[in-house]
Amino acid sequence: MAVSSGEGKAADQHDPARQSARERAGEQGLLFDERPMRLPDDIGYRGPTACAAAGITYRQLDYWARTELVLPTIRAAHGSGSQRLYSFRDILVLKVVKRLLDTGVSLQQIRTAVQHLRDRGVNDLAQITLMSDGVSVYECTSPDEVIDLLQGGQGVFGIALGRVWREVEGSLAELPGERAESGSGSEADHPADELAQRRKSRKTG
Repeated sequence: MAVSSGEGKAADQHDPARQSARERAGEQGLLFDERPMRLPDDIGYRGPTACAAAGITYRQLDYWARTELVLPTIRAAHGSGSQRLYSFRDILVLKVVKRLLDTGVSLQQIRTAVQHLRDRGVNDLAQITLMSDGVSVYECTSPDEVIDLLQGGQGVFGIALGRVWREVEGSLAELPGERAESGSGSEADHPADELAQRRKSRKTG
């Protein structure tokens, strides 16, 4: 089922069920109206850095790139010795994918969600909350839409992308980045890249 926008309804302060849904949304941190700082578009992050910021393994990163679930948009890998460079937006999506997987959403639904996020402008992402009932994924762009889904039982859990943005922003502040034109780089230059070291061992062994 495709990602769909929850249908917003006028807030009814006298509806106890709706008020309860609003309180639950607030407790879960799903109502995010702050606009995070935007990072430069030409700064990229190597595989190990992307993994650290997104909370995933390099094996997951590599598999998702090979299956085109999440591709690096700053620089793709060309040949076995080159190094991918992921943008801030890519890492944001990687972290969202990890959270959706952890909550049991199917890979097919995640692919649909990722494609939908790709079609969005970077600034729009921070204002989106993804809701799911464990089967379908819904996009909400306003507090009323989040509350409607919670009230209707469709929003078992949610992910406020603005909060994920802030988490990734905080992680990358302490991790190395580089500009896209700084050179092709080599995976073997980075000991944190476990798979690169294994590939190198197989070639020289």
